[in-house]
Amino acid sequence: MFIDEVEIYVKAGNGGNGVVSFRREKYIANGGPDGGDGGRGGNVLFEVDNRVHGLSAFTSQRRFLAKNGNNGMGSNKAGRNSEDLILKVPAGTEIYDHDKMILDLVTEGETCVIAKGGNGGWGNQHFATSIKQAPMWAKDGMKGESHKLRLVLKTIADIGLIGLPNAGKSTLLSVLTNAHPKIADYPFTTLEPNLGTYIDREDRIIIADIPGLIEGAANGKGLGDKFLKHVERTKVLVHLLDASSPDIKEDYKIIRAELNAFSKSLAKKKQLVVLNKAELVSPEDIALKIKALKTLKLKPLVISGVTHQGLDLLMQAVKKSLK
Repeated sequence: MFIDEVEIYVKAGNGGNGVVSFRREKYIANGGPDGGDGGRGGNVLFEVDNRVHGLSAFTSQRRFLAKNGNNGMGSNKAGRNSEDLILKVPAGTEIYDHDKMILDLVTEGETCVIAKGGNGGWGNQHFATSIKQAPMWAKDGMKGESHKLRLVLKTIADIGLIGLPNAGKSTLLSVLTNAHPKIADYPFTTLEPNLGTYIDREDRIIIADIPGLIEGAANGKGLGDKFLKHVERTKVLVHLLDASSPDIKEDYKIIRAELNAFSKSLAKKKQLVVLNKAELVSPEDIALKIKALKTLKLKPLVISGVTHQGLDLLMQAVKKSLK
């Protein structure tokens, strides 16, 4: 199951305590203080790893605790610092603290400390003075930082495929890229975003296919409201329309209304309008559909994901729109 939003608790390690200790050696009756310092507690970090897909690793475990630093020892020996706890997330993960976004992790290998480990406390050696030559106290380590966080994944892709259910988005993704989404002739076959990479001699283009949208998707109907965020980062939207639909203009208006309701910036993205499933209708019917869309000041491309008609022209238009 694809997980794109989770809530977790993270806590960095506490610093180790400083120790009270005095030098004890043969023939030295009253050695001076030699209490060592405590070690630093481990930090909690996020790291972007492109081998990670989704946030499912955070569902079985919701609490992540870095280890505490070790306490100091006698003979001026400091406690060992604890290792950092590294949480790996996919590119496109946003980190929220009390509904405020504090991190947006988008680059492979990018790391960021989200909770700092506490510093170790001082041993009693630090508190010796000419007056207090044998201090009987040391300092405890500092507490590590802690946070309740919400992680939200927004898929990173160059192109986002949008459209009503059964518009042929999954089929198109499968023939253009290395993706293998589930494909069937009924609505809502796609239940999670799918990514694929189009590759030719000149370009590598990441394409995202999200579940089909229906009227009211931005307000929670169907599946689209959960996944619209996955096309927010895309550069260009490819709006697929089913050429066999009896009301192509209404199909187009439904999707545009949902984009506007969800995000004004999303609705303003560049878009290519594409009549798909051309193999199902006659050339005369295609001409009527194009004419209808032209009344909305649109110039649709005509393709078939099944027969591969028009795919070269589509990808030429995609590359041009990305420049």
